[in-house]
Amino acid sequence: MEANPYTKNLDRLEFMVTLACTGRCRHCSEGDHSGSGEHISGGVGAQAVRSLAAVRTIDSVMTFGGEPLLYPEAVCKIHAAARDCGIPKRQLITNGYFTKDIQKIRDTAAELVWSGVNDILLSVDAFHQETIPVNVVKSFAEAVKAVKYKGVTIRVHPAWLVSETDGNPYNSKTRELIGEFAAMGIKASGGNVIFPDGNALKYLKEYFDPAAKYENPYTEDPNDMLTASVSPDGSVLGGNIYDTDLAELAERYCPQ
Repeated sequence: MEANPYTKNLDRLEFMVTLACTGRCRHCSEGDHSGSGEHISGGVGAQAVRSLAAVRTIDSVMTFGGEPLLYPEAVCKIHAAARDCGIPKRQLITNGYFTKDIQKIRDTAAELVWSGVNDILLSVDAFHQETIPVNVVKSFAEAVKAVKYKGVTIRVHPAWLVSETDGNPYNSKTRELIGEFAAMGIKASGGNVIFPDGNALKYLKEYFDPAAKYENPYTEDPNDMLTASVSPDGSVLGGNIYDTDLAELAERYCPQ
């Protein structure tokens, strides 16, 4: 039987673990995250990874949110499944602020590394640090570095306003923060440029041209899905992993 032409190139799996968040960022495209405690089940997420990896070559799995480490057990189960399936890239995006308890920070850092997460992207920039204490984030980063395992990297993953090179005051503050983490031996990724939606459109509209047509970099071509993106309630590819095997969903997916 021929592979589904709409998902024949699908090689990436993402889990938005929860919309709940410890930050209240003015640039967030998801809005205020108010009242959201729903989160993906780690066991169900892990089964989805195994299901898809059994029939497809999956190159990467990512967990993010919201703040995914509000539910570290779910994150670890998903990544352990990805590791056991031989999926090479296992990424986590986190703001690094899920508790102030230093022992819990250290325990969670160790659990993440040993579960198979091998690329941790820290959301650090002028926007996150308006509501998230940078010293707690640094404690988490140091805890990850302290785990004696060579297969994991941790990087700052900033959000840029207008562009990475724009000289606005938010970007200037972000560069300062990147410098602080560089002094700890933590490099920065290229990050991402803020898309005008949600809070960003509400609070930062003066930085966006109302006449411009902005392309959302996270929008998939529905006729050539490269990524299966699972929502906190389990919905993905027109179905739900709580009641249907992900491999089956990928095979029967059809754009509306």
